[in-house]
Amino acid sequence: MPKESTRDALLSAARAEFAAHGIAGARVDRIAERAGVNKERIYGYFGSKDKLFDQVMTAVMDELTAAVAMPGDDPVEYVAKLYDYYRTHPELTRLLMWESLHYRDGELEGQEHRVTKCVRKAESLATGLGREPSQETARTMMTLIGLAGWPVVMSRLGRIILGDEAVTEEGRLRMREHLVAFARAALGGEPDGARPAPGGEPAGAGGGRPSGAADGDANGPRPDGPA
Repeated sequence: MPKESTRDALLSAARAEFAAHGIAGARVDRIAERAGVNKERIYGYFGSKDKLFDQVMTAVMDELTAAVAMPGDDPVEYVAKLYDYYRTHPELTRLLMWESLHYRDGELEGQEHRVTKCVRKAESLATGLGREPSQETARTMMTLIGLAGWPVVMSRLGRIILGDEAVTEEGRLRMREHLVAFARAALGGEPDGARPAPGGEPAGAGGGRPSGAADGDANGPRPDGPA
């Protein structure tokens, strides 16, 4: 088998194995068997099981970036497209959860590459919202990602809350419509600081906005749109 074909076969086999069993539970012999190669090839190509997992994560995140447009193009549509992608690529959410469980607060191999991509996404979102890039827009991006992913990640909880509808195609479409409406209301709502506080004076008056924050960024968007 050519070198690139062997590497690709190992990455494909590892993706399925890690998604099913996590990093600690994955077995290199099962990965090698699925790929149709000797397990020593894994160490030859990747060095270790953890480094193989890191390569799998780089691949799946690059695929996501290629498939879903930057959030600034249309932040609401971004949520819808991300939800669609998570639904049709369930291994991605599994891999992300296993990664968080395994590494927790530790540094990730190749983290700089992913940090750079996330910074670009946050800057794109800021542009789309007409704001300067800030920690608030980064938090908003994190919230939008969570909004799109949570119904997929917590599918069992969804069935408990919504009943059998949660696992039907019609139910998934209704959830998509709900996420779109919720995101639109949240991103289009007034910032909390613009709403009158008790006594009639706007909340945050007298220096409540963080130094350097752009208009509307003091408290970020309010996810209190239609349920």
